Amino acid sequence: MTATPQKVPIPKITAPRAPSSRELGFWMCTALVVGNMIGSGVFMLPASLAPYGWNAVFGWLLTIGGAVCLAFVFAGLAREFPKAGGPYAYTQEAFGPLVGFMVAWSYWISLWVGNAAIATGAVSYLSAIFPAIAEVPGLHLLVTLGAVWLMVAINIAGARLAGGVQVVTTVLKLLPLVAVAGLAFWVIGRDHGASLTPFRAADIHPGGITAAGALTLWALLGLESATVPAGKVVDPVRTIPRATLVGTVFTGVIYLLVCSAVVLLMPTDTLKVSNAPLSDFVGLYWGGNAGKILALFAAISAFGALNGWVLLQGEMPYAMAKGGVFPAFLAKESARGAPVRAHLLSAGFLTVLVLMNYAKSMADLFTFIALVATTASLFAYLACALAALKLQASRRIAPTTTLTVIALLAGVYSVWTLVGAGGQAVLLGVGLLAVGAPFYWLTRGRGAK
Repeated sequence: MTATPQKVPIPKITAPRAPSSRELGFWMCTALVVGNMIGSGVFMLPASLAPYGWNAVFGWLLTIGGAVCLAFVFAGLAREFPKAGGPYAYTQEAFGPLVGFMVAWSYWISLWVGNAAIATGAVSYLSAIFPAIAEVPGLHLLVTLGAVWLMVAINIAGARLAGGVQVVTTVLKLLPLVAVAGLAFWVIGRDHGASLTPFRAADIHPGGITAAGALTLWALLGLESATVPAGKVVDPVRTIPRATLVGTVFTGVIYLLVCSAVVLLMPTDTLKVSNAPLSDFVGLYWGGNAGKILALFAAISAFGALNGWVLLQGEMPYAMAKGGVFPAFLAKESARGAPVRAHLLSAGFLTVLVLMNYAKSMADLFTFIALVATTASLFAYLACALAALKLQASRRIAPTTTLTVIALLAGVYSVWTLVGAGGQAVLLGVGLLAVGAPFYWLTRGRGAK
């Protein structure tokens, strides 16, 4: 009798897993960083920098250097602690839940407060194309709130859809900036630089560079964007650091070329009173219709930034709830992996803020938003630089000379920019932190376990 042959198990070949609706890859994370930094501000920034001339160029160089140092710190922390929440997660690891909460509290408030300004700015650009938005009473308000809730709906549908929207809008918003940079190079090449504002060493002074540096940082806020939704990122240990560094360097170079070209190629008196500096610059060579085209792309740019920041304003309270310092009901996700309740809470506050401030002038509103968002982010940046030093000192991270030196530089840069922001901005930021302290003690122990 022959023996019955035994069945040999056939290895099961598993197909590569397709990205789910919860996953953000390298290009989506990079688009989130670039898209959040390039909003509506770049289209107005040259007017603010006009009085500083060549000081603005040096301010940009220092800001880009500081931003790259901060991006390196965030990349190092994300590599060691790929957790959702970004600044909140890192400062909590280093200094405990109270400091982590205070940083996250101010950062979260700056997100939805800043989104109110981005939304109103986006719709204001649209009004240049569709005058009825500005002329019909209440229509601007309805369109603004409609834009906010459309972006909330996109993010509730899933992080991957929001990431796809971010990639498309980032590509579109880069087109006019590349066009402006190309036009500037053409003008300089045509007259061999004769159109440029003459460089005079006597005009360069520390005060002007510091003031310009504080303004330029406002345009680079968002370099940490890829660290916040870490739970939705594919291979976060590799993806987040790469996206953070690449996105920061790329955006910094674009800003330096575009803003410096406009500041140095247009008359200062004309530029500093311009309501649309990029449009006016292009209009000198391409005609008046360029203004409407630039307005359209400015609106696209602002809506893209709004989409990215709405993603973060939902992920931040979700991460805080998961960490146990926000109410546990905010830690729930939908079937698509979206923190719906956290999105609705942040969007609700955003809506109330828009309604309350709608009667104020847009200039006053934007000034207030810039102060709040910049100071809140600076406190978070400084805390993360100190966290990198603390985690190395306690051996939670393998100490390296490179990270230590760059974290020190990032900390010095954050303090320097706080000085440039002025005493009012610093006091506003401290007040924002102080408001969060009682809330921490009220919610302590009631969050998710």
